[in-house]
Amino acid sequence: MTSNTRTVLHPFDLDAIAQHEGRLVLFADHGAALPRAARRVDRMTRGAVARATASEAFAALKPGEGMTLAWPSGLKAQAVQIIRMPARKPAPQNLRKAGVTIGKAQGDQPALICADTLPLREMVQFALLRAYRYQAQKSDPKPDFGPFHLMMRDPDAAAAQIADAEAMARAVHLTRDLVNAPANILTTSSFASQIEGMQALGLKIEVLDEAQLQDLGLRALLAVGQGSDSPSKLAILHWQGAEGPPLAVVGKGVMFDTGGISLKPGAGMEDMTMDMGGAAVTVGLMQALAERRARAHVVGLVGLVENMPDARAQRPGDVVKSLKGDMIEVINTDAEGRLVLADVLWYAQDRFKPRAVIDLATLTGAIIIALGHDKAGVFANDDALAADFLTAADAVGEGAWRMPLDPCYDTLIKSRIADIKNTGGRPAGSITAAQFLQRFVQPETPWIHLDIAGVTLTKSDSAHAPKGASGWGVLALDALIRAKFEDS
Repeated sequence: MTSNTRTVLHPFDLDAIAQHEGRLVLFADHGAALPRAARRVDRMTRGAVARATASEAFAALKPGEGMTLAWPSGLKAQAVQIIRMPARKPAPQNLRKAGVTIGKAQGDQPALICADTLPLREMVQFALLRAYRYQAQKSDPKPDFGPFHLMMRDPDAAAAQIADAEAMARAVHLTRDLVNAPANILTTSSFASQIEGMQALGLKIEVLDEAQLQDLGLRALLAVGQGSDSPSKLAILHWQGAEGPPLAVVGKGVMFDTGGISLKPGAGMEDMTMDMGGAAVTVGLMQALAERRARAHVVGLVGLVENMPDARAQRPGDVVKSLKGDMIEVINTDAEGRLVLADVLWYAQDRFKPRAVIDLATLTGAIIIALGHDKAGVFANDDALAADFLTAADAVGEGAWRMPLDPCYDTLIKSRIADIKNTGGRPAGSITAAQFLQRFVQPETPWIHLDIAGVTLTKSDSAHAPKGASGWGVLALDALIRAKFEDS
């Protein structure tokens, strides 16, 4: 697993700049006086920094973007990276962009970030996020990215914020590692074992096996996994950093999705290792809360199954009974995630009586058609909770967009022979999936459904990640909890 989130704090020392052998990171703005670190490097490089920052190329950069001077004379450094940044009150989004710029350029060597008085938490967090590499399946893995050395005016004052940034980066790295892992490595059993190991962080962990799930009545969840040799499980991660009813976070954990008997096309099926993305975000979030000792009461629940075609697999036309008691007609076995979530949502409410519920799932291809790969779909029965989440997502630079819920869509999932069917076909596909889930949310419970199918695994760089698993959702949910669910 990726674990390198090393940062080293130093007091501001101009003399140390000349001795750094990796990459130097400076900050400047076009048309403004050079900050003192940039001035010192400019003198050592005989005016190279001043020429660069006065250039049309530098003027064309947006705040947070940068240019690189390779192998500068007069220094031991391999490169000098100059980030465009206004000196006074830089905007958070510009600090995030600067972090992404720094992290994208990070190789095996250490980087010395000459921040002086610039705020560092957001910049460091996003540098760590963008520097991420997934090497676990390489026969000859490359060394992990080099550490970030942070030169600032008051390291002691910044230490707690930097530690918090590191904890959040580790949580997102964990989420990405889980999503990137192949399905023969990360199975329902190995994932459950990894979750059990998180007890060392102070989380209370329970893992329910198939016999326990059968006794409890989670038959919709079990039906999804009955064609697989990997046993279905429900893992519960409990963090009680405050009193009162918890926030419940529910993640879809389909470790691999063939579509079952309603088999998916072969092209692109290898990406279905990401169908446990909701569970990965939930687990990453719970690690973040435990590491930073959040003053919040949160319970995470992840339903772990594998959807395979087999003689035992459920068939189109089958009817299964949910934990709630509703009878579900299975029209398409590839609409399996909502069966898992239906039972786990009801179990979470019945057992924990939460103050609110949020579920995450790589649920529909329809949400990708609607929103592409930059924004997750947000469905909610509570306007205030939805607004709070959208504000939190925007604050950390994770794209989200509210989608409609309306009873008029229920006719599309009305079953002739049962209470409800698990898909209404292509029209409004992500909305009917959310309408299906809403049936398993008690009316008085504030609820958000996040369809993250488009943002979980991307073919190109996303907001703060290289192509591949993004870890979308850990930062946004943590920001929501800090703002609305944490005791002051």
